[in-house]
Amino acid sequence: MKTVKIISIHIVCWLLILGYFYGGVLISGTTFNKIAFNVSMNFIQLIEFYICYLWVYPRFLKKNKVPQLIGGILFTMAVFISLRYLIEEVLYLKWFGFHNYDSRVTAWEYISDNIYWTIAFIVVPAAVYGIEQSFKSEQVNRKLKEEVVKAELSFLKSQINPHFLYNTLNYVYSLAIPVSDQLANAVLRLSDLMRYTLNDSPDGKVILSKEVEYLESYIALFKMRFEPKFYVDFITEGITDQKIASLILIPFVENAFKHGVVNDEAQPVRIKLKVHNKRLSFEVSNKISHAQKDHSSGVGMVNIHRRLDLIYPEKHELLISNNGNTYKSTLILNL
Repeated sequence: MKTVKIISIHIVCWLLILGYFYGGVLISGTTFNKIAFNVSMNFIQLIEFYICYLWVYPRFLKKNKVPQLIGGILFTMAVFISLRYLIEEVLYLKWFGFHNYDSRVTAWEYISDNIYWTIAFIVVPAAVYGIEQSFKSEQVNRKLKEEVVKAELSFLKSQINPHFLYNTLNYVYSLAIPVSDQLANAVLRLSDLMRYTLNDSPDGKVILSKEVEYLESYIALFKMRFEPKFYVDFITEGITDQKIASLILIPFVENAFKHGVVNDEAQPVRIKLKVHNKRLSFEVSNKISHAQKDHSSGVGMVNIHRRLDLIYPEKHELLISNNGNTYKSTLILNL
């Protein structure tokens, strides 16, 4: 939902709530003192609401950080109590000559009474935030289903049977063996890539080590094309039995090969894949080729952004840097 629309909804809701409340107050009649205390209370509750809605719950609730969540709620209560004391017991006394609480009220009595008044606007923003997140999740699920349907239709309309291509490559491989070992190896690598794309799983994810093998086959196929001047450093660390969305990493390597320089020994393409505590970091950097005539944004990058948003919502971070000489992309995933 767009920010302007969200702000508009909040303004309308607050106008309706406050209009209903103060309309009743004006109809029933009241004193200036009571109106002043109601205004200060509503103002402080508004601040309390948005501290919880914009900071406490988004930062701690969805990430299951219970101690920080409790601390945030206690901080919000402290803000409420402090502001109410400042306005009603200090400023009102100075400006208007009256204050809210009797002077005989102890500090503990004041705090405990105000804890009661803070509870409502601790709970209400939690409910609003929860409903909003549920609505967003429903939108994401609906878009994901639509994307799946579109992908299936696109595949059925435009794709040649991949099994036919895979079987044909195996046949070409058998023909290439007596002709050229290099040609046969190239066909074999291409066949391995095709076979990997045919593998499917119910959740669309594969073992990370298989994804690494696919990257290695892809790099090896390119090496045959550019060798002996082909310089790529591929480093992996912490790879075990983790699972990852299939073909989520290859677009970054494709872009490095397409838009980068692979024949500079002093500045090779660097690929680093590291996993630690279920956190994956994938870095790809390359020297930029200024001789490229193709100035497109890169192979599959639009699709990769879309896939990351759908498969890893709020569980990924994609960082891109470009200093004119080196292009670097860093993908961080919470597996």
